[in-house]
Amino acid sequence: MPSSPPDVSQVLLPLGGLVGREVDLDAFLQTLVDRIAITLQADRGTLWLLDPVRRELFSRAAHLPEVAQIRVKLGQGVAGYVAEAGEPVHVPDPRGERRFFADIDRMTGYRTISLAAVPLRDAAGAVYGVLQVLNRLGGGPFTEDDTRRLTDIAAQVSTALQSTSLYQELQRAKDQPQAPVGYFFNRIIGEAPPLKALYRLVQKAAPTDATVLLRGESGCGKELFARAIHVNGPRRDKPFVKVDCAALPAALIENELFGHEKGAFTGADHRVPGKFEAADGGTVFIDELGELPQAVQGKLLRVLQDREFERVGGTQAVKVDVRIVAATHRDLPRMVAEGRFREDLYYRIKVVELLLPPLRERGAEDIERLARHFVATAAKRHRLPVPRLGATALARLKRYRWPGNVRELENCIESAVVLSEGEILEEHLPLPSLDRAPSPTEPGAFTEPGAPRASAAAPDAPLLLPLAEVERRHILRVLEAVKGNRTAAARTLEIGRNTLARKLKEYGLADEG
Repeated sequence: MPSSPPDVSQVLLPLGGLVGREVDLDAFLQTLVDRIAITLQADRGTLWLLDPVRRELFSRAAHLPEVAQIRVKLGQGVAGYVAEAGEPVHVPDPRGERRFFADIDRMTGYRTISLAAVPLRDAAGAVYGVLQVLNRLGGGPFTEDDTRRLTDIAAQVSTALQSTSLYQELQRAKDQPQAPVGYFFNRIIGEAPPLKALYRLVQKAAPTDATVLLRGESGCGKELFARAIHVNGPRRDKPFVKVDCAALPAALIENELFGHEKGAFTGADHRVPGKFEAADGGTVFIDELGELPQAVQGKLLRVLQDREFERVGGTQAVKVDVRIVAATHRDLPRMVAEGRFREDLYYRIKVVELLLPPLRERGAEDIERLARHFVATAAKRHRLPVPRLGATALARLKRYRWPGNVRELENCIESAVVLSEGEILEEHLPLPSLDRAPSPTEPGAFTEPGAPRASAAAPDAPLLLPLAEVERRHILRVLEAVKGNRTAAARTLEIGRNTLARKLKEYGLADEG
C-alpha cells in the first residue's frame, strides 16, 4: 500500500538547516521542489521566479530534464497569468484552456494532463514568483483542495526564500531595473564562468574539514570565499577568526596566533590565549599567508599536522580543534624555490587550492552587477538617495582594467556616490584620465625586477600599476573627498586610524594627530 504524502506543515521541516546557506541554495531549491511534488502527488514541480528587468518568469528549480531553463513572458501561459493576476489557478484539462501555453510541451516533449499554480508573495504582498505542479500521479486532475494546499505551501516557501540572498538579488534588480539580474552566492556577486567553477568547488570543499588555500590578486574577494567555506561547513555555528599577517609586525604574529604565557616577556603579567584557542571548534582564516615569518611557519606546520602548539613562553602543548583556511596574493611556489617559504608547509596547506580570477577577467556584466550593488550599499551607508549610474560612467567602469580588483571598484563607487548629485557621471569616478600604461620615466611606472624597461607604451595599452601605488592613490583621493578628516577617511576605507596613519607616514605625510 503506497505511503501517505507528507503533511503540508512538514514540507520545509527537514530543510531548515539549509535556509541561508548559500552554497547549498541550489540543493535547497531542488529538494524543495521535490518535496512539493511528493506532497501534492505530482509528477513534476516548478519554482518560477520573476525577472523584473525583462518582465519574465524563469524556472529557477524544476523537474526539467529536457532543457536547462524555461522563460515565459508575464501573462503568458498559466504561470505567467498567475504572476500577473496574483491569483491561484488549477487546470483539470489543458485542452481548450486559453491560458495554457502548449509551446513548452512541444519544446520538452512532455505532455501536460493537468496542472495547478499559485503565486509566491513577499512580506509586502507583492508577487515575485510562482509554484506550479504538473500531472497528478495515478491519473485524475488537481482539485480546488490541491490548490489550497499548494497555497499553504507557497506561504512557507516564501518565508524561507526571503532569508536567502537569491531573494535579495531579485529585490536589488527590482529597485534598479536597468541592471542585469546576477547570481548572488554568499554575498559574492557574479556569474562569470570562472566564478561558477569556483562555486562548484566550494560546494565540494565546504562540508569537509579539508584545509583550503585561496590564491589570487589582492582585492578579489578571498575573505568572502573563506567565509562561504566556513558558514556552509560543519563548523558554521563556531567562531570564524581572522588573522591578517600583513597588518601585524612580524614580531607580533606568533603571539597573535598562539598567545603567550605569563612572564613570557616584559609586560606579560597574565596568560593570553591566541587566535587558535579563540577559534577552537571553528575556523581560523590566515590572510596574507605569504607574509608569515619563517620562524612562525614551523609552528603553523605543527598545528596542521598535530592540531597542537605551545604558547609563546610556554612548554606545555595546547590541543585545538580548528579548520584552517589561508589566503595569499604571493607566488608561493616561487617563494618555496627561493627558500622564503617552507616547502612542507606549502604542501600541507594546499590540500584544496582555489584560484580566484581578477575582476578584469570576469567580464563587463559582472563589473556592472558589482557597480550597481555598490552604488546601492554606499548610498545606504551614507544615508544618501541612490544616484543613477550614468551611461558614460558605466562604460568607463567597463573599460578600466581594475588593478585593485573588486576592492578598488567598491571604493571608486563609494567616492562617486559621495561626490555625485543625483547621477554618477564619468567625472565623478576617481580613475586615471586615460587607460594607458605610463612610460618608464613617468611616476608610478612599474617594471618587474630584472625585466627590460620598455622604451614607450602604446597609447591604448592598459594602465598597469603596482598594487601599493593603486592603494596610495585611492587613500589620497578618499582623504581629499572627506576634506582631510582622517577619522572619516579611516571609516570610509574600513581600516583603523592607526593603520591609516602608518600608511600616510610611508607616503611621507606626517600624522596631524
